[in-house]
Amino acid sequence: MLPGSSVGLLTASGDLPRFTLGTVLTGWSLEPVPFVLTVWVAGLYLCGVRVLHRRGDRWPVGRTIAFVPVGMGLFYLATASGLGTYDTTLLSVHMVQHMLLAMLVPLALALGAPVTLALRTLPRRPRGWLLAVLHSRPARVLTFPPLTFLLYVTSPWALYYTGWYGATLHSAYLHEVLHLHLVLVGCLFFWPIVGIDPVPGRVSYPFRMLLVVLTLPFHAFLGVTMMGQTELVGGSWYPDLHEGPMGTWLPDPAADQHLAGGLLWGSGDLVALVLFGVLFAQWVRSSIAEGRREDRRLDLLEARERAASRVAAGAGE
Repeated sequence: MLPGSSVGLLTASGDLPRFTLGTVLTGWSLEPVPFVLTVWVAGLYLCGVRVLHRRGDRWPVGRTIAFVPVGMGLFYLATASGLGTYDTTLLSVHMVQHMLLAMLVPLALALGAPVTLALRTLPRRPRGWLLAVLHSRPARVLTFPPLTFLLYVTSPWALYYTGWYGATLHSAYLHEVLHLHLVLVGCLFFWPIVGIDPVPGRVSYPFRMLLVVLTLPFHAFLGVTMMGQTELVGGSWYPDLHEGPMGTWLPDPAADQHLAGGLLWGSGDLVALVLFGVLFAQWVRSSIAEGRREDRRLDLLEARERAASRVAAGAGE
């Protein structure tokens, strides 16, 4: 296990062992922000589930699995494992981290339905506050699908083609803010699309599919652009690392950037396929549930008509 943060390691020792795939599982570091967030968020969720079980209510196990081990587990993996330790050393490692935090973590958290859980377990006053927030104008704006789509597809361009990414490499504080930003923007995009919670920005399934399709060319174009450009993302940060002890094993920054762009391109398509699968399953279940509701409505109308006919026949006698 590697102590301290990746930023701290680079500034303090200037050295890290060679990165391998095994390092992802062996290069853990006790990062305070990811650790506290993971423990508190997962703990509050599990407390809510426990409250429901104590009073005899059901809560789907799949939602708990999606939120805690998958969602928060992937968040901790991305920020405290070898991915977090080497995310300022190799752009390709950061890109894997980026895709986990911006796509898979928000997708899993949305499927966990934490807002629904909170509405079912919070005391009366806090539940009223939460409902007021959900019905507020800022909530309607922040969950407006065209706006969340625009924010989601432009955020990576602003990150890598302004001074923002370079600033996160030199500041541990901004580095942690970046991780939270990726998750937050991803949640704003995914929650109205695949989320089960009652959010204001809910749209029809065909429009959700369209939004997912529209994200594909943006990620692909960004990845291809990064692969083909000669200017290095992060400025002189990665070349400067070659002057230290890690220069003996670090890959060429341009080659690593080419790999990072390919990972962004390919992983974006793979996650989109997962998202399509989730959306299709939700669409089918929604159609089945709607069909059952319609059958019950027609049965009720038919029963009322029969009752009215019997009453009319009795009155005629």
